[in-house]
Amino acid sequence: MASRPTKKRKLTPPQSDDEGAPRKSKSKVQKSFLVNAASWDLEQDYETKARKGKKKEKENTRLPLKLPGGRVQHIAVSKNDLSDLESDDDWLEGAEDGSDSEEVQERRVATKPEIPEHQQILEAKEELAKIALILNEEPEENVGAFKALARIGQSRIPTIQKLTLATQLAVYKDVIPGYRIRPATEDGPVEKLSKDVKRTRTYEQSLVSGYQTYVKELARYAKAGRHYAGEGGQGQSVSSVAIMCACNLLTSVPHFNFRVDLTKILIGKLSTRRVDDDWKKCLEALETLFQEDEEGRPAFEAVSLLSKMMKAREYQVDEGVINLFLHLRLLSHFSGSASKDTVDRTDDTIGANGNKPKSKKQFRTKRERKHIKEQKALQKDMATADALVSHEERDRMEGETLKLVFGTYFRILKQRVPHLMGAVLEGLAKYAHLINQNFFGDLLEALKDLIRHASEDDDNDEGEDEEEKEDEEKEEVPVRNTSREALLCTTTAFALLAGQDAHNARADLHLDLSFFTTHLYQTLLPLSLHPDLELGARSLHLPDPDQPASARPTGSKNNKVNLQTTTVLLIRCLTAVLLPHWNVRSVPPLRLAAFAKQLATASLHVPEKSARALLALLADVAGAHGRKIAALWDTEERKGDGAFNPLGASCEGANPFAATVWEGELLRRHYCPQVREGVRIVEKALGQAHR
Repeated sequence: MASRPTKKRKLTPPQSDDEGAPRKSKSKVQKSFLVNAASWDLEQDYETKARKGKKKEKENTRLPLKLPGGRVQHIAVSKNDLSDLESDDDWLEGAEDGSDSEEVQERRVATKPEIPEHQQILEAKEELAKIALILNEEPEENVGAFKALARIGQSRIPTIQKLTLATQLAVYKDVIPGYRIRPATEDGPVEKLSKDVKRTRTYEQSLVSGYQTYVKELARYAKAGRHYAGEGGQGQSVSSVAIMCACNLLTSVPHFNFRVDLTKILIGKLSTRRVDDDWKKCLEALETLFQEDEEGRPAFEAVSLLSKMMKAREYQVDEGVINLFLHLRLLSHFSGSASKDTVDRTDDTIGANGNKPKSKKQFRTKRERKHIKEQKALQKDMATADALVSHEERDRMEGETLKLVFGTYFRILKQRVPHLMGAVLEGLAKYAHLINQNFFGDLLEALKDLIRHASEDDDNDEGEDEEEKEDEEKEEVPVRNTSREALLCTTTAFALLAGQDAHNARADLHLDLSFFTTHLYQTLLPLSLHPDLELGARSLHLPDPDQPASARPTGSKNNKVNLQTTTVLLIRCLTAVLLPHWNVRSVPPLRLAAFAKQLATASLHVPEKSARALLALLADVAGAHGRKIAALWDTEERKGDGAFNPLGASCEGANPFAATVWEGELLRRHYCPQVREGVRIVEKALGQAHR
């Protein structure tokens, strides 16, 4: 058996002084410290050493124990002597750890405690009131206060943002001057200015800069609020305040800078189909701007932005936006006429470009021309300072505005947007006296096409099955009132000739309005049976119990015209056809007799007020054309042969003189005394005509 090899013993090499130093016992370390402590400069080390803050106690994360007796015992965390012991060993062994803990403690000390939200709101109120008071007292001495107001509004608290916007609104309304401030680049070459002028210009530039920042903030908040439209959160409330401020600024200081930016905020809100309180505020602000605009340029800028917005959205806007055009001052002040392309002025001394023709210029010497040029420059500066505009400039702006309005109306007629037809036709009837005669032909053809398509739509609706109707009721389709649209087309066609040289215009342009007359005659009896004849677009309608809830109109949302009832429109059309103011005697007897017979028949079916209106119109016709229609009331002798056809294709082919107005005997026994009195007035007018 082999013997085992001898086991060799491993010898550890002797340790050096450097390697053994950390392994010394605690007693030797303390002894060495006490021996060498006398030679140390302790005060110098204390001054240079960084201060150590109080260490934060660790949070106890252990759960309490419930003892059998019911007492709850909390278990304390054992402290680590190596980390918590504050002794001299920390200087030797824990130097690096101490430096790290000092950095963490410094960060904790640097973070300030959060202030409660209500305390921040109170401080912001005090600061805003202080700055607003300073600006109201001496704005030129505190030009930096405008930026201070804007800095307060950068808070993330919505209440502070709303307070800042409202405060800036009040401040800027007080300090804005009554003139527009020109940018510094328009001042021309550098001039030597006095100290007061420099201070004023510095203040004006600071005011413009702060106001521009404020308008941008309003636009940002208003645009951001559209994304919160369905949530009703704080963002929507801040956007509502921003829109309110923009509306207030546009109506109170429309002459000042950045008017276009404010108008864009309002039109951006009007571009949505959702009608709320903010939408109504924007609409009222633009109405006020149009009514109080004496310069012409603000209305032109607003109408230009409105037309671009509607064209971009393919005219899918609320009809209230179209009705804004009815509030323009040029509707009653403009003296010329226009179309969608050109503008004609009645003053022959002013050309199309606003300048006098060459034939009207007078000869002047060089000295006179120089003197007049200086006077014009001086007057221009004075007009700019006083925010005044000459009549020529205002007429030019109103002409350009009228072109934009007619262009918008004509494009909507061409596209036949269902929910805007009533508003457009009402607008054309209002602006009829301002339309250029060369534009009559195209406009009348568009109106005829609209009546034809409305009749085709009615025929298609009557031929549909019940199942198809139920499917359509489920869909949200804009409701069209084709009878009102047809009446508005007829009113517009005859109103085009009113207020101008109508008779000569019709003769020169060969305008034929017989299509509208025939259509009015055919629809007179169906209109007399309409249940909503005396209800306007803003009248309250009781819901149909047999109609689905989804198809019932809510408020005035589905009503397309907001001005007149169907009866009023019918009376206007009949007056234009039977009693044209430009030539009353030009109406043929057959037309008068046919309409008189139809009016008497319709008076039996219409409500009380409509019957009184129709009989009053019939009395006027009898007073003007009594001899032409007196044969209809004669029962012993007939003027015509054959039979009367009330459903004929035209009033001339109905053979009206073969009939007799027997409806008068029934109307004499009407339950309303005013209707009975109206019949007596008609017969009295006919009796006077015989004499």
